Amino acid sequence: MKTLYLDCGMGAAGDMLTAALLELLPDKEEFLAVLNSLGIPGVTVTSEASVKCGIQGTHITVKVNDEEESEGMRTHKHSHSHEHEHDHEHSHDGGRHHHHSGMHEIGHIIEDLPVSEKVKADILAVYSMIAEAESHAHGVPVTEIHFHEVGTMDAVADVTAVCMLMDRLSPDQVVVSPIHVGGGHVKCAHGILPVPAPATAYILRDVPIYGGGIKSELCTPTGASLLKYFATRFGDMPVMRTTAIGYGMGKKDFTAVNCVRSLIGETEDTSDTVTELCCNLDDMTAEAIGFAEEQFFTAGALEAYTVPAQMKKSRPGILLSVMCREKDKEQMLKLIFRHTTTLGVRENASRRYTLSRTTETVRTNLGEVRKKISSGYGVKREKYEYEDMARIAREQDMSLAEVTAYIKKQEK
Repeated sequence: MKTLYLDCGMGAAGDMLTAALLELLPDKEEFLAVLNSLGIPGVTVTSEASVKCGIQGTHITVKVNDEEESEGMRTHKHSHSHEHEHDHEHSHDGGRHHHHSGMHEIGHIIEDLPVSEKVKADILAVYSMIAEAESHAHGVPVTEIHFHEVGTMDAVADVTAVCMLMDRLSPDQVVVSPIHVGGGHVKCAHGILPVPAPATAYILRDVPIYGGGIKSELCTPTGASLLKYFATRFGDMPVMRTTAIGYGMGKKDFTAVNCVRSLIGETEDTSDTVTELCCNLDDMTAEAIGFAEEQFFTAGALEAYTVPAQMKKSRPGILLSVMCREKDKEQMLKLIFRHTTTLGVRENASRRYTLSRTTETVRTNLGEVRKKISSGYGVKREKYEYEDMARIAREQDMSLAEVTAYIKKQEK
């Protein structure tokens, strides 16, 4: 199983995660060229070698209109200086107004990016997570939240870069270490706030975090939201054969190397524990059940299905089963109670065994087609991506069988 492990012993921020994942790619410059060609307003992203505590890694620099945010502009910055302006101040510098952006404006920027719909959805989901945290911290509706750190173009570049890198690396699972959040206090426009800042603390609820002797803000809201969104689980590094290691460096120097470390490779154990949530239903329409299942899959359910069942008083009904990862259990329970008529849900822990999965791109005269390859336990299976096949069939007025035969011929 292709596994990505992120070591967050010195916290995380968007630029550090970008650099750590970028180091895992064979061609960093090609990716940066693609990122810079997206047309994020005024943004240029560059990378440079950085050495901390004798370890070499990569530092990411984001410039907006050829200017990098300077220390003089950071009137209330956290000293860790992971990425950009902290989320709580609308600042002025030399008469220059620093623009605020809300979710509406950010949504327009993201929708105009020439990236896949999946990457767009990932970017919007990360910002929605931050918006919810800011809304909770400040006690105002999400629609009234105006971002400072996370709404500026440099932060848009960070979040976009991480989402694109995750899409390129396509790990089967992402394991994140317990997160070092730092300690002490951070100065912002509203006064002195404890570390982790309220928004970061809200995002990282139910996530293993810890403080330490470093009195600085080590994990930013952007870093926290990216980690929580992409993590399959949090814990120690699994037994794995690493194929690449990356070091994403922050700006500041501490007694410990200020970086996020990434390791990608194969894990031998292809089993994991999943939660199965079950309930009996006898008073819902087929349409309502279908709608409910859509909500479960959107929220990350691994599987959702129904089985005919004989209920009490000889009533015909169904058994609904929803399988999810442990970290998604609470959210899935809320959705089951919200979208079904059940009064109770049963929980079972199951051990799931899976084949290792990889994806290859097949280039044909009719366009690119992704091929999913599954292997393990002495078997190997290959299957073309349905959406790619259907697109070609519609464009060329062919049947799916004809497209399949054509692609197989092209591969020979």
